[in-house]
Amino acid sequence: MDIFKKKSLEQLRDSMQRTDLQKNLKAKDIALLGVGAVLGVGIFVATGEGAHMAGPGIILSFVLAGMVACLCGLCYCELATMFPVAGSTYSYAYIAFGEFIAMIVGWCLTAEYIVAGSAVASGWSATFKGILQSIGIVLPQAISSSPAKGGIIDLPAVAIIAMLTVLLYNGIQESSKVNNIIVGIKISIIIIFIFLGISHINVFNYKPFMPHGWKGVFTGASTVFFSFLGFDAISTSAEEAQNPEKDVSRGIIMCLVIVCILYVSVAVVLTGIVPYNEIVSDNAVPESLARLGINWGSALVGVGAIFGMISTIIAVLYGQVRVFMAMSRDGLIPKSFSKIHRTHKTPWIATIIAGIVSSLIAGFLPLNIIVEFVSTGTLLAFIVVSAAVIYLRKVMPDIERKFKCPGVPYTPIITIISCIALLISMRLITWIGFIIWLVIGLIIYFIYGRKHSIVQNKSKN
Repeated sequence: MDIFKKKSLEQLRDSMQRTDLQKNLKAKDIALLGVGAVLGVGIFVATGEGAHMAGPGIILSFVLAGMVACLCGLCYCELATMFPVAGSTYSYAYIAFGEFIAMIVGWCLTAEYIVAGSAVASGWSATFKGILQSIGIVLPQAISSSPAKGGIIDLPAVAIIAMLTVLLYNGIQESSKVNNIIVGIKISIIIIFIFLGISHINVFNYKPFMPHGWKGVFTGASTVFFSFLGFDAISTSAEEAQNPEKDVSRGIIMCLVIVCILYVSVAVVLTGIVPYNEIVSDNAVPESLARLGINWGSALVGVGAIFGMISTIIAVLYGQVRVFMAMSRDGLIPKSFSKIHRTHKTPWIATIIAGIVSSLIAGFLPLNIIVEFVSTGTLLAFIVVSAAVIYLRKVMPDIERKFKCPGVPYTPIITIISCIALLISMRLITWIGFIIWLVIGLIIYFIYGRKHSIVQNKSKN
């Protein structure tokens, strides 16, 4: 059995034509899905988490992470227009590098999306508790904190994932409408924060700018990098897009430009109004305004963050479910994961399982561990995408590309080197946890996936 056997172009097209998913998403829906995913815990929470590692240099961390994301976004644009199919990087890896690499990538995406949903839910819970405390309501620690923080379970984090899982279960069109409204609120709130905070910037807070040197800046970049993962969730929507060849690439580019500007702006204001070592990691943006005495602004931004993070959870859970569905259709995980609901036209079993796993992680693990774990899977997936662009230019030069990544092979090579640099900056404990996760995925492949693989079984006939 050839574990590196590739999916043929005909097999990929057949899976695209056999989809039972409804094509409801327009260009603006796809773009806002990406913006909704990217502008979440990264801007409201991870900015503070990264600032403790990089100091005011977190501004440069976001610039570096944004540059890597934009470079990789160009690679995604090319592949998404070549193969407008659910599964994102997993599907691209299958046709470029074969089944074994695709399984590893699919498992990396699982770490990326499911754990990202957990990270955002954890940040959402912290912000929610902060708002409740401001009006005199204090939740018992036992049901509002993870065991690492002295509690039993972070129940608010579990509850928000459960509610959004129900929303996704009922259909992407309904979820998209909710997402579009929330994204509008979120962008407005971010602009309000920048407007309120910019006049209170104290330049002395920028000194020392890089208290931990460039190592701190790179560690900060690797930590906040998961904040940019939303744009690759766009590519998982290809089968539900009305015009995937054009809309997906446009959505990715628009999404990255908007969020890079907003991320850097928030980092400049936040580290300018609060000394970096005094930033409250899990409630950074609202707390900074409260510190200035702008309590109404803090409350407003807090409420905006509450709504804003909801759209991020919707997007990453949506992406995970579509990856599960693609892997299931190929036989690498049980077929039940790709079963489409007769009424709602959604992969309902995959949706429920993704929601349960994500809620358990959010309920029992602390935010700082979840955040770094997400970035590892994201960066490894981005390396595969960049390599696939170079490889497919060589082996499939005649396939139509509605969007061509500029500067190939140099752009993908620079992207790969940049991702490796960020991966090297990860802490050892993060790598240990990720390797354990990867081993679990490989066990599933060799026990189940290899035997039930559609590609492998077709080659026997």
